[in-house]
Amino acid sequence: MDLSTVDLTVLPKLLAAPAPGWVETTDVIVVGSGVAGLTAALHLRETGLHVTVVTKVNIDDGSTRWAQGGIAAVLDPRDTPAAHASDTEIAGVGLCDPAAVRALVEEGPIRLRELMQIGAEFDRNPDGSLMLTREGGHRADRIVHAGGDATGAEVQRALHAAVRRDPWIRLVEHALVLDLLRAPGDGPDGLGPACGITLHVLGEGSEDGVGALLARAVVLATGGMGQIFSATTNPAVSTGDGVALAMRAGAAVTDVEFVQFHPTALIAPAGVGVPGAGRAQQPLVSEALRGEGAHLVDGDGKRFMVGQHELAELAPRDVVAKGIHRVLLASGEDHVFLDARHLGGDFLAGRFPTIVASCLAIGVDPATDLIPVAPAAHYASGGVRTDLLGRTSIPGLYACGEVACTGVHGANRLASNSLLEGLVFSRRIAEHIATGLPEQARPAEAGAWVGGAGWVVPAEGTPTLQRAMTRGAGVLRSAGTLARTAEILGGLAAGRGTPRTADWEATNLITVASALVAAGYARRETRGCHWREDFPTADERWLGHLVGAIGAQGRLTQQWEESA
Repeated sequence: MDLSTVDLTVLPKLLAAPAPGWVETTDVIVVGSGVAGLTAALHLRETGLHVTVVTKVNIDDGSTRWAQGGIAAVLDPRDTPAAHASDTEIAGVGLCDPAAVRALVEEGPIRLRELMQIGAEFDRNPDGSLMLTREGGHRADRIVHAGGDATGAEVQRALHAAVRRDPWIRLVEHALVLDLLRAPGDGPDGLGPACGITLHVLGEGSEDGVGALLARAVVLATGGMGQIFSATTNPAVSTGDGVALAMRAGAAVTDVEFVQFHPTALIAPAGVGVPGAGRAQQPLVSEALRGEGAHLVDGDGKRFMVGQHELAELAPRDVVAKGIHRVLLASGEDHVFLDARHLGGDFLAGRFPTIVASCLAIGVDPATDLIPVAPAAHYASGGVRTDLLGRTSIPGLYACGEVACTGVHGANRLASNSLLEGLVFSRRIAEHIATGLPEQARPAEAGAWVGGAGWVVPAEGTPTLQRAMTRGAGVLRSAGTLARTAEILGGLAAGRGTPRTADWEATNLITVASALVAAGYARRETRGCHWREDFPTADERWLGHLVGAIGAQGRLTQQWEESA
């Protein structure tokens, strides 16, 4: 396979940071406090291990609480795991790992019931049975919701409460993970297994500043990378920290070109903010609203998805996003509309209170007005490559949730499989770690452990990066747009910043953006979330995976692997 590439500048192998001013030890570090991270922590505690959860801001500030959709699981006797697997693999367009999908659909119902046992409450019918609904790409009603469109908030609440009840789970908030610590070994650069992390804690007392946590295993659950784009449904904390850390440490990443754009993010008029939304974050308008009968229409009020796919507005997300984007290209407008007026105000307020509140905040009443929507970066189907036990290519380093590429999603995530994936694979990681951990190792006397090595790029370039990625590596891509984006990224990466939070984040953003652009340029076809305008059809020769890494000299490398 010809892996043509773009010229990308050298990327740092370490972040510039002071030497750790404090050191603590635990059994397992979990980086991230969403559904994947907190579930992993709870299951690890069941095995008797001491766990430290490191989270970037507050425990509830990740992507999980923003999830309006639900959790997909086979709970209806008329439904089957095989049917759920089929829908997942159809959405993944040939790139799903069948074994990973089987694990998801077969273990998912068990994991969902465990979540209910710790206190998560989902919407129920009058007879007390779980209310099951349908979302895009599903051919059966198998989605559970909470509070109508507030599933993520309920999942986060229940997990947060469970973690707070366990005194042996230590929570370190306002802590940005910097780099992975590795023991001496026979790997590249003389490095071996993961044995901890460096981090920067903003707080009071001795933990203010850069320190080190040593552990016998490290679990990454840091979420996605949506902030590499100007418009995203991801919160401000989603700066690709886990993927960038893993790449600097030498871990493999895969499928990073497949970033799902949610087709219907709420578009506010210029200068109008939406309460609760952060920097460069658009509230999403859940496809569950389309599942209940809302229609997409253009500026003339005409439905445009009918005839493009058998499921029309409920087609897989990439199909809907492309359909909307074509309308926007033809019209020159920045949004289309979702028409939910026929559903009635009482129904909308009861079923979708969060969406209604966001709409009202920008002066739109869904009961009487059309809802302005457009695609925004939503979910990274790829990430740090793992096996079925959550193990990365670095011994002792695990990953789960959006930061990971387990093989479940392929080229496009099926709706409501993401929370389920976090539940299933975090449990698998905990079970594997419980089979035996090595003794605590001392980090190699180099790099992040001693401080002073590495470099960072200045944060002032972040808006330029986001605009370039949206224009050249967003919903529409081509060799020309990707090459121009790579040129901009190269110029930004040539700058040198200072060791501070904004510059550390900017360096993570440019690292994951560079990996995406390189993979997107190499994959000369259109498949799932990856839409190449110059290669508009899927090509069977590209039924495989691009596996990327940062080489010894800081250069991005890529290898091709055929699908199993």
